[in-house]
Amino acid sequence: VIRPSYVLGGRAMEIVHDLEGLRRYMTNAVKVSGKNPVLIDSYLRDAIEVDVDALCDGTQVYVAGIMEHIEEAGIHSGDSACSLPPYSLRDDVIAEIRRQTEAMAHALGVVGLMNVQYAVKDGDIYVLEVNPRASRTVPFVAKATGIPIAKIAARIMAGEKLANFGIDQPGPPKLDHVAVKEAVFPFARFPGVDVVLGPEMKSTGEVMGLDRDFGRAFAKSQLGAGVDLPDSGTVFVSVRDHDKQAILGPARDLLGMGFRLIATRGTADFLSEQGLTVDRVNKVLEGSPHIVDAIIDGEVQMVVNTTEGAKSIEDSFSLRRTALTSGIPYYTTIAGARATVRAIQAMKNGSLEVASLQSYFKGAE
Repeated sequence: VIRPSYVLGGRAMEIVHDLEGLRRYMTNAVKVSGKNPVLIDSYLRDAIEVDVDALCDGTQVYVAGIMEHIEEAGIHSGDSACSLPPYSLRDDVIAEIRRQTEAMAHALGVVGLMNVQYAVKDGDIYVLEVNPRASRTVPFVAKATGIPIAKIAARIMAGEKLANFGIDQPGPPKLDHVAVKEAVFPFARFPGVDVVLGPEMKSTGEVMGLDRDFGRAFAKSQLGAGVDLPDSGTVFVSVRDHDKQAILGPARDLLGMGFRLIATRGTADFLSEQGLTVDRVNKVLEGSPHIVDAIIDGEVQMVVNTTEGAKSIEDSFSLRRTALTSGIPYYTTIAGARATVRAIQAMKNGSLEVASLQSYFKGAE
């Protein structure tokens, strides 16, 4: 992961995979970084990113929310959807994240809010960054848990103690619901902008979906972001080599729900070898009839496309842009595709219900 110095929102940050990409980046980064150093970090591929918001009064620590990102580490935290509580992390990993958060709050002498970003890979926990301040996730955590943590933080900074607010326990009570935050993007307003997500932040807003399980909550978050998930039809799948094994599960689930799969040659060959029924479609560079033709003709109801490398991203730009302008749901990460499949399964098992925010908390009228 390479980034210029002194930038916000991951500006000009990029994941570089080879020497050619490094040369190209160094040429362009100077325009943003100027005479300041360019920073280089090791990239954890396929890691799960976790956001934690906590309160500390100088003595006691209250872990207000542990959020598991749906997109893998490497996607800017402002662009990634996230779930509170975590939907796939083991209990022992969550407990260790809580312990580390409490230890850092004490060591840093935090009085008020603190945000920590972790990455979890193969059971190991890495600290990406810790900030003794409020994060963009604070409003989401407050609404998801029913606890006004920004207000409490301000009063703690003025000298009050956590015990005054009845939250002197280590963390929030166990929730009977799941909250999913989803980012909202302005891509449709900017012709020529690619929808591929990365370490540079592109979103301009966010929405929240709440329900009793993850699939339904994620489905609501998609609806809130203006995405209408299909319940039938054709799904186009084209993934990079690294993701081929990972797409097997979602592909099988889609077929099991009655969807038809189409894919470009490499992905189609792999899925066919695994015993899945899939039809092949041309890439744009292979000539008509190709995938963009199929999208324009209304033959595709959802797109799953992961790619890496400057040339591959450029070659597949037109299919992602056409999906966007055609109002077709598109997902550029495997994690996003998995979550979407769970949402479609939940919607097929029953209609989504509307409920007030207050009804999710005990004691609500």
